[in-house]
Amino acid sequence: MLQSRALVIALILLLSTTLPEVQSKSIFEKDRRDLLAIPEAIASYFYEAVNKVYPKVSQFLVDTVQSPTVIAARQRIAKEATKVSIMFEQLIEKIKSLWYTRVLGY
Repeated sequence: MLQSRALVIALILLLSTTLPEVQSKSIFEKDRRDLLAIPEAIASYFYEAVNKVYPKVSQFLVDTVQSPTVIAARQRIAKEATKVSIMFEQLIEKIKSLWYTRVLGY
């Protein structure tokens, strides 16, 4: 049981999600900067599967995800992911600009 709890906590931290946010976000929303949408959806499906089989374990998952440590880690990851996403968008714009000016001659 201790190993399974450690595994569950590791999965939660890896996926870094909060369950209410998973339900309200669309994965395929256009122009979306949130890189955590897919891990959140995976965590949601995992929670739903566990909830059907082991309701007590799912309650443990909810309690763990809502702990201040996990929330702080998730916020930090979201903040850094947003920064990376913005930098990537800027890089794409620079590549487009170079392509149009240098290669195509516009």
